[in-house]
Amino acid sequence: MSVQIIATYAAAVTLFIGSFFILVGVIGLLKFNGPMTRLHAPTKVGTVGIGMLLLASILHSFALGEASSHELLIMAFLFVTAPISANFIAKVSIHNRSCDTPPAPPRDDTWSTLDAPKTDA
Repeated sequence: MSVQIIATYAAAVTLFIGSFFILVGVIGLLKFNGPMTRLHAPTKVGTVGIGMLLLASILHSFALGEASSHELLIMAFLFVTAPISANFIAKVSIHNRSCDTPPAPPRDDTWSTLDAPKTDA
């Protein structure tokens, strides 16, 4: 069994895994009720699914003997931007009061500020 055949099988397996994760993300997006749970499905599962599809593309190009690094750049961009966009969507959902308000932090006077906490000593 040559390296090209192994790379082709590995690409097929990663395509299958990536497709499964994307299918689970789509089902979660359609079935969940609230905006926060709907947000969870495509961001977490979609990132892994698309990452596996890009890994399959890398393995396929490796099997053809044409190494490609574009997929790595796409993965890096996706892994950086997906959590940021999810954070913005969650903040809009909280500010629109379309979901339950999260509990207040235990020390609200220093949360998300530049103030230093006061020490007891």
